Parts: sequence; C-alpha cells; structure tokens
Amino acid sequence: MNLTRLNPRLPKWSASKVWVIGASSGIGATVARHLLEAGAQVAISARRSEALQAMAGQYGNARAVPLDITDSKAFSAAWKKLRRSWGKVDLVLFVAGSYTPTRAWTLEAESINRTLDLNLGSIMRACGVLVPDLIRDGAGAIGLVSSVAAYGGMPNCITYGPTKAALSNFAEALYIDLHEKNLGVYLISPGFVRTEAVEEVNEFYMPALMEPDDAARAMLQGLQRGEFDIHFPKRFTSFLKGLHTLPYSVYFKAMLQLAKSLK
Repeated sequence: MNLTRLNPRLPKWSASKVWVIGASSGIGATVARHLLEAGAQVAISARRSEALQAMAGQYGNARAVPLDITDSKAFSAAWKKLRRSWGKVDLVLFVAGSYTPTRAWTLEAESINRTLDLNLGSIMRACGVLVPDLIRDGAGAIGLVSSVAAYGGMPNCITYGPTKAALSNFAEALYIDLHEKNLGVYLISPGFVRTEAVEEVNEFYMPALMEPDDAARAMLQGLQRGEFDIHFPKRFTSFLKGLHTLPYSVYFKAMLQLAKSLK
C-alpha cells in the first residue's frame, strides 16, 4: 500500500462535484470558495441562508442548500435532491462544528448535548444516509474536519475535545469499512485558523496561527494527494502528535502550563 496515497484519486477539481457542509463562514466558506474558483460544482450548506445566497450569487457553479446538519430529515431530503440533480457526488466535506471554551467547573448539560450532537452525532447520522448510496455508486469520498484538540485532553476543550476525538475514531473506523469498497475517507485536523469565531472566543496566544486561505490550500492539497490524515500546520500539529506519545508526566506538565496562561 502507498503510505501517502491511502485513498482513491479524486477527479480534478474542475471536474468534481463537492458538497461542503458548514460553508457559511470560517474555513468552510474559504474552502468552498477555493473549490469554486478551481471550477468545481459546489453545493454549499449551513444554517445561515443569507451567507450562502451571497456566495452563490458570486459564482455560477455554486448551489446554495440551506441546512441544519442536526436535522436528519432535512439532511436526507437535501442529499436525495442533490443526487437527483447531479447524478453523483465526488466528495462530501463535513466542516460544520461548534466550539465553546469550557472548563470542568463550567460544564452544563445543554451545552454538552448541543456540542455532542453537532460535532459528532449529526455527522454519524448523515454518514448513515450517505454511505449506502456511495457504495451503490462504487465511488465517492467523505471528508471529516476534526481538530488538533482530538490528540489529547486540553484546557478549555473539555466538551469540544472529546467530540473531536470520537470523530477522529469514527473516521478511522469508516476508512477500514469503506476502503475495500473503493470509497475515500479523509480525516482533517486543523490547528488554529484565524477566523472571526475563533478570535472572539480564544483570548490566549494561538501558536502557528494560520490564515484561512493557507488552511484551505493545505486541506485541498491533502485531499488531492489522497492522504487519510490531513493535518496542518505541520510544525504545530506534528509537535502535538509527538507530545501525546510521551509519558503523562511530560504531557500534563505542558498542558498545566497552558492552563495557567488561560487564567
């Protein structure tokens, strides 16, 4: 097996049909724009219909599909409509997610349930809809945007981190089940990306902070290379990956130092 290309080759973007879910802002919107400018047919989904319509108005190859990913019936209906229109979908990118800085003493049931459902449950249910059709088609790919917070417990991430760790585990299991069926599965784990939402909630120094355009390019390059584990920026994400392979005495020392900076 090629250790880099773990997935079937995607069509050139100019010949691709891609559904980006979570495309109204942040990295999702930036990735959608890059795909559109590369000539792909792109369906853009999110709850904010106005933002989607504004983007679709700028590109003739964009299709606005307003959608709340946690609404399983709405997702299923949108998927069926898209397949009737396009015939096939080359790639579905799940970028939608929610991050609320949370410490152990601020855990709250409603926020926990909302984060679990948006970051994990809704995506698993959506894949339950997508996968049987992709298997019948014998082609297609699914991209799941996780986070470096999945690599290990971190301060401020006591609800967000576990949802992303579970999503990463789900992506691995999905790959194992779908690889022999010629379907692609991609796990995408960004570090810090400069977006309005991130800068509003994170008041601490964010190392290796990336601009959205650079993050989008890194994601799309990894997809075209057929990588399974797409993470960026490498100098930061590789450090975090390595940190969690060390003894807990070392890992916790680093995380406790980070926690002190948040007080």
